[in-house]
Amino acid sequence: MVFSTPNVYRRYLLAVLLTILAFNSVDGYALGLVLQNIKTDLHLSDTQLGVLTGIAFALFYSVMGIPIARWADRGNRVLIISITTALWSAAVALCGIAGNFMQLLGIRIAVGFGEAGCIPPAHSLIADTFTRGERPRAVAIYMLGASISPLIGFFFAGWLAERYGWRVMFFVLSLPSLALAALAWVTLREPRVGTSRSYRAEAAPPDLTRVCVVLWRNITFRHLMFYFFVGSFFNYGILQWQPAFLSRTYGVSVGELGIWLAVVFGAGGLLGTYLGGQLAARFWANNERLQLKSAAFAYCSLGVFSAAIYLSPNRYLSLAFMTLATIGGAAVNGPLFATIQTLVPACMRATSIALIYFFANLIGVGLGPLSVGALSDWFRPALGEESLRYALLAMCPGYLWGSWYLWKASRTVTRDLDRRQEDHERGPEPTFMARRGEAAALGDIP
Repeated sequence: MVFSTPNVYRRYLLAVLLTILAFNSVDGYALGLVLQNIKTDLHLSDTQLGVLTGIAFALFYSVMGIPIARWADRGNRVLIISITTALWSAAVALCGIAGNFMQLLGIRIAVGFGEAGCIPPAHSLIADTFTRGERPRAVAIYMLGASISPLIGFFFAGWLAERYGWRVMFFVLSLPSLALAALAWVTLREPRVGTSRSYRAEAAPPDLTRVCVVLWRNITFRHLMFYFFVGSFFNYGILQWQPAFLSRTYGVSVGELGIWLAVVFGAGGLLGTYLGGQLAARFWANNERLQLKSAAFAYCSLGVFSAAIYLSPNRYLSLAFMTLATIGGAAVNGPLFATIQTLVPACMRATSIALIYFFANLIGVGLGPLSVGALSDWFRPALGEESLRYALLAMCPGYLWGSWYLWKASRTVTRDLDRRQEDHERGPEPTFMARRGEAAALGDIP
């Protein structure tokens, strides 16, 4: 495909990556929506549902993310994204034929394997394509895909599940991703293709041990990593069980639930992500300290609004607070990931994201939903059907813990970026877009 200007291609790249990201998370939202249906059909407990939505997916997603990211830091990122997108699409389709807990468990493991190849290579491509000042907006646009996922995963999946059942729902949801895998392979460009052999060797990332040492010594990166650990545990644990909460507490049907959650997470996520990226790029461009302070405030508001969800006396007030919580949580996406991509050396960008997701998903996706499910089962003898409400409420103060790490990162980020700049000036790392005259201005951090 021929593009008239580099800017047109950059916008197209973001559009394709955004769409792939949107479908990357659809199956997770759809699974949360039909948990009650699967529980009834397959005769599962809440703890087993927590395993399916948590550790079964997270273990392989996290473990496979690191070797895939290592490949992305030196290989063809477009190829990686295309292959893994096709893989997870096939696995999602297989969810519809599962007949028992063990079969669905194995399929969810395969889904995690495929979806691990989406986010780290995409962030690396974006960082090679946009300058430091442009990255918060570019990353926020890309992360809009995560906010579009609920629109598909709740609205469309809810409609499918109500009319045709959860098995047909999974098969239909898998089809668009297969087409996206082919589109990415045919139309996207890997900037590394065509560079000299000596340049590729110079840009090759160091071994994983060295990468871990460099990242651990970066105090800001360390704070952000702890934020991801804490935030993902409480966030994934709560979000995965919110559809079941609305269904059990307020008797909302699957179809109605899909519509409400599509509006809440879709519209709220889009608004929060867009505002976070726009504000950072317009008012705090190249000022990561203020970006992280603002993110800390937004994430703190998420904790307050989340607690209000489960203290509300009716579904409408609960959904209103859910929308506000979604906006606050989504606002941190663009500035946070853009800061990470600026903070770490170019040859470690995909690996840095994969390492964060490795621990965050093992702790968050792996243990968060499982913890809520276990808490709900523990509360059930005393609280009955209200046990899930109070299990979710007990998780909400964790958001304040996560915002504390964001605040700590804001106090060290300027110093760490100055050190990064000094290292760059002593021996500037090559960036592929810089070789083509499209990278950051001379002297800026790549």
